Amino acid sequence: MNLMANIIINVVIAFLVGSLLLGFHRKVMARIQLRPGPPIIQHFLHSLKFFFKETSFPKTAAMPFYVAIACMYCAIWITAVIVGPISYGSLLLIFAIYAVYKIVEHNAGSSSGSPYGKMSCVRAVFSAAAEIPLFAVLVIIFFQTGTMNLGEIVAYQSANGPLIFSIPLAALMFFILLVSKSPYSPFSITKGKDIISGYETEHFGVLRGYMMLSESISWYILLWVFLTVFIGPLSLLGYLIGMVVITALIAIINTITPILNPNHSVMSQVSIAIIGIGGSLLIMLIV
Repeated sequence: MNLMANIIINVVIAFLVGSLLLGFHRKVMARIQLRPGPPIIQHFLHSLKFFFKETSFPKTAAMPFYVAIACMYCAIWITAVIVGPISYGSLLLIFAIYAVYKIVEHNAGSSSGSPYGKMSCVRAVFSAAAEIPLFAVLVIIFFQTGTMNLGEIVAYQSANGPLIFSIPLAALMFFILLVSKSPYSPFSITKGKDIISGYETEHFGVLRGYMMLSESISWYILLWVFLTVFIGPLSLLGYLIGMVVITALIAIINTITPILNPNHSVMSQVSIAIIGIGGSLLIMLIV
């Protein structure tokens, strides 16, 4: 199988699995709220339908930047599939991809010219200030394993056991990052209902389809990174079970917690990052 075919297959798998997991996420939330909820395939169908709808452009949009940002949003997560499941590359590259994603999220809001998009753009800066410190988990992983390579981290866990047991606070930090990127999260300040759909408010047709496709792939990749880094070598079935369990747990958390205001969201995540970094380093020194 050539490289391009491998990339296409893995991207399609990431999109399909990510879409179904996001649909499952909504289903769990609905059941907890005593609603039937949409079918699990709803997010998948919702993503596809935009590719068949008319694409329109706001008069206030900064063309062609407005179009390029939506395409970049999709491209960076496809790159993450290549770095992660395909090549088992460096965690630093995953971090770089996430940092670029935060920049794209910021500019997706500002490029439309919408007041809701601009407000989301401002909040994206706040969320970056909260989420990037959570990625300091990379430092703890390096101190524990001596490497940033995903393949070598998996090999380390094969010999020494899952990292979730040896550096649990680091795993908690990454888990909070997963919560922050999930739909209806208490930390979801860039898409709060007070600003409609946030940076996606003025994206229609194919561009919105690209963004929803990207959301599915990003959810799959973030779950994959968590399971690979903290649980270790898993079979395909192990990954699927892990992704379903984590998605269900996060759905429960999101159902029973309100969306925080921007200041409280940032302070909560930064506090968790400080506790996670300080506590992990202290444990490592003692042990």
